[in-house]
Amino acid sequence: MTGRPFAAVDALDRVSKVAGHLRKMRLACTLSGARYDQRSDLVRRRDFIGIVGTAAGWPIAAVGQAPHLPVIGVLGTTAFDSTPMRFSAFHQGLKETGYIEGRNVAIEYRFAEGQPDRLPELAADLVRRQVAVIAASGGGLAALAAKAATSTIPIVFNVGEDPMAAGLVASISRPGGNATGVSLISSELVEKSLELLRELAPGARTIALVRGGGSDATRYWSEHVTAAARAAGLTVLVSHVSFEPDLEAVFASIVRQGAGAVLVAATPLFMRRRYQIVALAARYSLPTTYYSREFTAAGGLMSYGANLADAFRQAGIYTARDLNGEKPADLPVEQPTKFELVINLKTAKALGLTVPPSLLALADEVIE
Repeated sequence: MTGRPFAAVDALDRVSKVAGHLRKMRLACTLSGARYDQRSDLVRRRDFIGIVGTAAGWPIAAVGQAPHLPVIGVLGTTAFDSTPMRFSAFHQGLKETGYIEGRNVAIEYRFAEGQPDRLPELAADLVRRQVAVIAASGGGLAALAAKAATSTIPIVFNVGEDPMAAGLVASISRPGGNATGVSLISSELVEKSLELLRELAPGARTIALVRGGGSDATRYWSEHVTAAARAAGLTVLVSHVSFEPDLEAVFASIVRQGAGAVLVAATPLFMRRRYQIVALAARYSLPTTYYSREFTAAGGLMSYGANLADAFRQAGIYTARDLNGEKPADLPVEQPTKFELVINLKTAKALGLTVPPSLLALADEVIE
């Protein structure tokens, strides 16, 4: 709260006027030699003391009457500023449900900045601050850290994995416990991504799957891509990236092993390093499919995945509903019903690829 309440300002103005009047009376009596009326002074002093007491109490009372804003704790592996779209979408979801940061809700942000081992500590800090809801963004690791830190504060997650397999919820329709949210993963997404990559690079017989840290999401990708590739008679190279410096070595390695195309699995680390990954794919002339439009917008060849802006908007809506008193146990986990295909024709031309008309017809967006 800044400034004094209006009532306090009025009281203090009255104090100033009474004090000034007393000084003027004394000065006038001194100059004229007139008798100073002590009784009037006493009355005015009483007025002065009473008003001072009132004024002193006003700021305290006014502060005590200021509305208490509920606090949302945002917990993530990477900061929203690395993906401004997500920040805007989350706030849009809050706004649609009646909440605007700084007006009727406060938000505490805690980001691990690419160091997932910090997430438990950050989650514990939000719990100590007694936030009303924890919005865990950027993958299952943040959601699991929040879940381990509290069993009572509502948690809204946004994950690229099966929340049941990860232990976040009891079921999709009836989550139970204190967590619910949005899940972006499905077997359709993974298998269709491989199918689209094969259509764009039909000559590739060895596909490299580049996956991130050991979360349930990356294991899910590994299992489903490997099964689908084997069914199609393809060889799969699964390459694991734990830290950012690993990216250069991983791409050099898959090229040495004969990879003809690459599938990049959903991982928060990869979103943060999307420009580097796109540049490496271009350097080694590797047709590559990504899980989010943000990669294609950064110069990647093709992406197929859920609309992340809509997912973060939905997370904002669920966060607001928790603030309104609804229980996470009763809010079903949201899942995407539509995936978007984005193709970058400029990148395809640079790689010497001709995009089949049938693939262009399926695209939701073509970047030229």
